Amino acid sequence: MKKLLVSLTLLVFCVTGFAQTPEEMKAWQDNMTPGKYHKWLAAMNGEWNATVKMWMDPSQPPSESKATTTNEMIMNGLYQRSSHNGEMMGMPFMGESITGYDNAKKEFIATWIDNFGSSIMLMKGQLDEKTNTLILEGSMLDPASGQDMQVKEVFTVLSETSHKFEMFIVMGDQEMKSMEIVYTKKD
Repeated sequence: MKKLLVSLTLLVFCVTGFAQTPEEMKAWQDNMTPGKYHKWLAAMNGEWNATVKMWMDPSQPPSESKATTTNEMIMNGLYQRSSHNGEMMGMPFMGESITGYDNAKKEFIATWIDNFGSSIMLMKGQLDEKTNTLILEGSMLDPASGQDMQVKEVFTVLSETSHKFEMFIVMGDQEMKSMEIVYTKKD
């Protein structure tokens, strides 16, 4: 009997904890509803060929490789999953990103993982609607130093069938371009 009373008391507190005002319910509904920025991401859904350039030393020419990318919206259209496959430094390369627009915080958020490291990169930023360019900033771990390094990603839509990704290492007020990927939509 004592357990039943304790359980009922806890249940009453739990139920009243979820009671919300209409304004709070609307805020939750707005937060879970895809909007124009989710549609912007969805426009990049599909299969893409990628030409990858990487700079390890800015004074040297970049290494070049080919890759493929598949983009799809997940979680009721709130997030885009991008699956990347290719070759880097003569080894198979696989990467996954999840990008979404946080309706409550009014910003894009992206994560990146790949088979070349056990760290997770987290980026946040805004879309410049005039130039159709998403600029994300964040950090990633440099395994050699054990320190986080600041990075910037610039994602520019060139046309319905082409877009460009650029990654920069940020050191104070200096930026070093470390990667460029040009994506072309598969037929």
